[in-house]
Amino acid sequence: MTAIKDFRKVQTRLLKHHGVEAESRFFEVPSVSDRVHALVCGDGPPVVMVPGFADPAAIWAPLISKLDGFTRYAVDRPCFGLTGCAEHKTATFRKLAVDFLEQVLDALELERPLFIGNSIGSLWCIWLALDRPDRVSAMVHIGCPAFILGTSAPLPMRLLSIRPIGRLLMKLSPPSPRQVENFAKMVGEDLSDVPELRDLLVAAQNIPGIQPAILNLLRAVVRLRGARPALAITENQLSQIRQPVQLIWGEKDAFGGPDIGETAARIIPEAEFHVIPGGGHIPWITNPVEAAAIATPFLRNQAE
Repeated sequence: MTAIKDFRKVQTRLLKHHGVEAESRFFEVPSVSDRVHALVCGDGPPVVMVPGFADPAAIWAPLISKLDGFTRYAVDRPCFGLTGCAEHKTATFRKLAVDFLEQVLDALELERPLFIGNSIGSLWCIWLALDRPDRVSAMVHIGCPAFILGTSAPLPMRLLSIRPIGRLLMKLSPPSPRQVENFAKMVGEDLSDVPELRDLLVAAQNIPGIQPAILNLLRAVVRLRGARPALAITENQLSQIRQPVQLIWGEKDAFGGPDIGETAARIIPEAEFHVIPGGGHIPWITNPVEAAAIATPFLRNQAE
């Protein structure tokens, strides 16, 4: 419980630092063993924000603070942040994603909101848009969506998916500011100017059960050779997306370069593509003003 209290304190400091007055809202959904947590703030058209990998919802704080005129719902995915756990298996991963997001929308009484996703969060949003198209009005993907057009995770993350190696590496590199900073560098980001976000990610990894959940997630979605083929987002799948899509890419995204985003934008029937110079896989953490300046007009147009 001490680790959870510490995480809450760090999360509160982060939100305060960015001037975000958010309500922590808890609710139950059938696909998760315990309550789901979301940060809710603002007024206006609803925007659901789905983080990537093992990141807590509060990682969106820099962007939330710049997205005026919307009700923002930043959701902790299963097993991460303050949301209860769910089983991560390759065979049921897509079903979990779609069921979870649809159940969250039902619990929040949101019929067809806008979505913002990153990495695995983007993958989940894309699956929801394909499998439940009436629940998604439009999507903004910031950073390369996971497993799109042959992309995968960097090698260190793929090594973690190998059971004995993953356990050993986790033991040798426990959560710490240095560990988080090194991971950020691997995905093309520099946290030296955003220590409050570094502290959030350290506190999030110290929550009981998070380390095994990270390994279980990685084993479900990647292998040493790359992404699990069953989870890949192909050209054919992209061509079936009927919602308007905005792709915002970090110039130094380690999961897939801007050329991947340009190709995806040509395949998706209604899409636009933008690059944030100098950004990595999570470009809004150091470039929130630019990310918001790109996303806001798109979101407003789609909300009309």
